[in-house]
Amino acid sequence: MKRWITLLAALVIAAPLHAAPDTPPAAEAPATSEGVVRKIDAANGKITLKHGPLANLDMPPMTMVFRVSPALLGALKVGDMVRFRAERIDGAYVVTAIEPLR
Repeated sequence: MKRWITLLAALVIAAPLHAAPDTPPAAEAPATSEGVVRKIDAANGKITLKHGPLANLDMPPMTMVFRVSPALLGALKVGDMVRFRAERIDGAYVVTAIEPLR
């Protein structure tokens, strides 16, 4: 029995050593994406963006609505090209940083 416990402990310790090195953790995925502002709803804290891939969320390009703090909207307007970061927070997609590309 003691041999089995020792063997299992060795396997548990060695398992991470065999992880695929080509698969970066989500934290290492690019944090920002670029997109175009399609709609701004500051009163409800929402912005619609047509965006490129969101690597940190493993999401393909699409147009979607994000939650956003009205304070981040600043002087953004419909049609602006932007660089932004989105995260999934409490089940919702939230823009946590955004800046116009000029």
